[in-house]
Amino acid sequence: MGKIVNITEENFETEILKASIPAVVDFTAEWCTFCKLMEPVFEQAAQDYDGRVHFGVVNVDEQKKLAISHKVAGIPALLFYKNGVLADRVSGALNAEQLKKKLDALL
Repeated sequence: MGKIVNITEENFETEILKASIPAVVDFTAEWCTFCKLMEPVFEQAAQDYDGRVHFGVVNVDEQKKLAISHKVAGIPALLFYKNGVLADRVSGALNAEQLKKKLDALL
């Protein structure tokens, strides 16, 4: 099963920017309806891309500074990183096919 890491200010650089493979971060919150719809899609992608893409999740209520520093104005927001550099970003929920297309573009 693909692992999704909880991302904080303390581990963002290590887990995402210094990841040896491309990474995607889901900025989300417990109260967000669209985030809840995105959750199973993200979890399935983590399984499908296990070992090829690193998956992380940020709770914006607990990590406000991280959300602000990455200019996350709306959630869900997905930030895609390759070689430690932001390669793409999406605001709003994606379906499985849309997420697959974004992840394939990272590889």
